[in-house]
Amino acid sequence: MKDSPNTVLAFDFGLRQIGTAIGNCLLGTTQPLPIFRAKDGIPDWAAIEALIAEWAPDLLVVGDPLNMDGSDSELCARARKFARRLHGRTGRPVVMCDERLSSFEAKQNSRDQGHRGDFKQQPIDSYAAELILQTWLSENRA
Repeated sequence: MKDSPNTVLAFDFGLRQIGTAIGNCLLGTTQPLPIFRAKDGIPDWAAIEALIAEWAPDLLVVGDPLNMDGSDSELCARARKFARRLHGRTGRPVVMCDERLSSFEAKQNSRDQGHRGDFKQQPIDSYAAELILQTWLSENRA
């Protein structure tokens, strides 16, 4: 991997859905990508790998669902296992990024934009992934 990544792909891990977002480190831009369905946290790995092949990111970022006090949540171990599997399947570097309140903020932003709040019909997982990516970018920009 280059010293500084140019393209970063972020994941908001969930047991039923996994949100994704792509970012350009040089421009500081991000955009949400498709949501992937998962069964008990296990995605369609072929679809995830196809997305990674399409965007060719230099780095993968996975949201780390910490509790508000910084301790590990019940979902932390699952998200970290997902991150290890991403690395194992793709060979790309993977880092964890604190995602506290990313889903809450994504829902609030969606409401602020006039969406009703039926997040089963309009999931916010990829917007949460985009917020995770924006957090990572702000912490790692040179």
